[in-house]
Amino acid sequence: MTAIQEAQERPRGARLPRSARREQLLGAAQEVFVAQGYHAAAMDDIAERAGVSKPVLYQHFPGKLELYLALLDKHCDALVDGTRAALEATNDNKQRVAATMEAYFHYVSSESGAFRLVFESDLTNDPAVRERVDRATDLSATLVSKVIAEDTDLPEAEAKLLAVGVCGLAQITARYWLTQDGEIPREEAVRLVASLAWRGLKGFPMHPSQEGSQEGSQDGSAEQSD
Repeated sequence: MTAIQEAQERPRGARLPRSARREQLLGAAQEVFVAQGYHAAAMDDIAERAGVSKPVLYQHFPGKLELYLALLDKHCDALVDGTRAALEATNDNKQRVAATMEAYFHYVSSESGAFRLVFESDLTNDPAVRERVDRATDLSATLVSKVIAEDTDLPEAEAKLLAVGVCGLAQITARYWLTQDGEIPREEAVRLVASLAWRGLKGFPMHPSQEGSQEGSQDGSAEQSD
């Protein structure tokens, strides 16, 4: 149920547990920020969307920036958690690449449009916003780089560079795909982009301790890396 639906079904100012009220306010704020952007959004709009008075909104968030940052924290964490879950879902590196791409496409295609707060914010010049976005990007890339470093002979710095490329490819192609209004089905888009990434990554020699551990995979498993 969206924040708008909750507001419609509950009398204005009805009491909620503090945690539930906070989530309701975050949901309303997300809808407003995604639709209007940070600069055009007003606390009045968010309070109205949530069906509360503005003083109630200020009891939970002292200002618009604090509210935006709370949302950003939530959705940056979701991106990192999605990347981690993709990598932990299998030990097969080809499937890990596909799962990582799927995680980004899923994140971008969410009906909430929350990815716009992370990747398309009109507040990216704010240091606090930039720090959070950069941190989420770095954490996701670090998760990928650890797998690459473990499975290949590449130094840590080189593994991290490749991981940044993998995450960047996933993010940019997913956002582009979304603008094409379903011209390519999501499953096919993920397959295409994952194939591109895998064709590059599989060329790096496996670490001796990993050789032969994934011989059942396709496309030259003896040379796999993540």
